[in-house]
Amino acid sequence: MSKLKMLQDTARAAVKTAREIAQKAADESRSLTGEELADYTTAMAKSKDFLEQIKTAKADAAILDDAKALAAEIGGDAGDLLEAQKGASPVQRMKNLGLEVVNSAQFKDAMAAFPDGRVGDKAKFSTAPISVKGLFVGGDQTSAGAFVTPEQSGILEMLGRRPLTIRDLISVRRTGSDAIEYVRQVSHTNAAAPVAEATSADRPTAPEGAGALINNPNGGYRPQGSWAFERKVTNVKTIAEWVPATKRALSDVAQLEGMINDELRADIAETEELQIFSGNGTGDNLTGILNVSGLQSQAFDTDFFTTTRKAQTKARTVGKVIPNAWGMHPEDVEYLDLARENGATGKFHGAGPFAMGPRTLWGTPVIETEGVTSGVPLLGDYSKAVLWDREQTTVSVSDSHEDFFVRGLVAVSAEERVAFGVTRPSAFVKAAVRA
Repeated sequence: MSKLKMLQDTARAAVKTAREIAQKAADESRSLTGEELADYTTAMAKSKDFLEQIKTAKADAAILDDAKALAAEIGGDAGDLLEAQKGASPVQRMKNLGLEVVNSAQFKDAMAAFPDGRVGDKAKFSTAPISVKGLFVGGDQTSAGAFVTPEQSGILEMLGRRPLTIRDLISVRRTGSDAIEYVRQVSHTNAAAPVAEATSADRPTAPEGAGALINNPNGGYRPQGSWAFERKVTNVKTIAEWVPATKRALSDVAQLEGMINDELRADIAETEELQIFSGNGTGDNLTGILNVSGLQSQAFDTDFFTTTRKAQTKARTVGKVIPNAWGMHPEDVEYLDLARENGATGKFHGAGPFAMGPRTLWGTPVIETEGVTSGVPLLGDYSKAVLWDREQTTVSVSDSHEDFFVRGLVAVSAEERVAFGVTRPSAFVKAAVRA
């Protein structure tokens, strides 16, 4: 199989993978999960890289065909040697072939008939067969020597990033304002009770002295409950970053601008997740879940499993929610996976290493994230945390920064504007799983 055919097949496979991921989410009428989004992005990036390699391979093949045609006109073993020199760039092959021809004794002898170095349009010109073996192999018939150029693989390996999951758990909405107001309940007294039917229409009576009115015992009065609310306002904040780049680099390397854009967006997304979990609310920071007043806490009790089970109870009885996820640091997830039952059998508490699937703890999904502190996982109904998108992540390029215009530099900037609020803090429980 030719290199071009192999690249085309690989690119088609990457596009097919991305299309299947997107189609699956569309068929199920839902957004992509964090894992699906990562796989989709990886597949699309691969397809773009392979597309550039395909373009290069086609251009190389065209140049090589030209070189072969020239070698056929020269005669001798030039064509065979050109085909054998696989390592060198086609452009270099053709250039080197021309140099060898004009420097050969056969070519110089043919040109001797033209002292001024010019061959007329009607003049007959031919040379004896020219040997070009030494040119293509650099003096060694088994090596291309100095004419071999490194192959550009197209692989650009970044340092790697942690998976982002929080946006898939919380409520995400749009806003056109710079401030968002919401109301949350702060207290509730449930006074509901069985009530006898009224058998008297008499009004409450006043006591002989001063004091509150006394209800008629047969009046069928309903007990009075109470609710209390508070108004909360959260402001839109900006998360931003920029990097410098040269105009020439962006023009010469097709994938560089896309890579910078993707990396800047990923930096914004990572910071957004950290802000949602642990933003301290000061200055231009969001107030993250862990710093909202009214959050529940579960102290360490006996062991990991007893503590987390009691946290589940608090979420149900105090928070009045069915928690939909544990936000758990990778170190705590590792502990959970490796935990074994007591006794001589040494069996794992969970499924064990050979049957790994979606993790759950006490029936609640476990989401692995570095946004929470190791040893303090966060249980909750994450739909009670809301992120408002004022302006989704945008990337812009400008040379107006300082003296960038005269230096041929540009600033590549990314930013998003968001607001965040927790509508029911008691829906979350911090659990200290270590003594």
